[in-house]
Amino acid sequence: GFQNLLGLKNIKMEIDKISSFEVNSKKQFIEFINLLRQDLVENPKSWENKNLNDFLDAIGSYAEDIQGYYENFDINMNSDEPSWQVFADIFKGAKVYE
Repeated sequence: GFQNLLGLKNIKMEIDKISSFEVNSKKQFIEFINLLRQDLVENPKSWENKNLNDFLDAIGSYAEDIQGYYENFDINMNSDEPSWQVFADIFKGAKVYE
């Protein structure tokens, strides 16, 4: 019912918050990691890689493939130049990467 719709709306808001979170400093990266952890606790169904082993495996795989993500979405980012945003994008991708 209505409660379920509110729950879905909250999940969508958290996903949007994660996907749109910009990370340009160490402080913002820490905030992002805390937000990501909160999302795992509150919305585990939205995570493909829930355990540490799967998540670390996905981080490695997604780090290899992230430049393709940037190119596919026309994002002007060079993944060979480390930045807080690239690190955050790798963590975002590892959440759902298979």
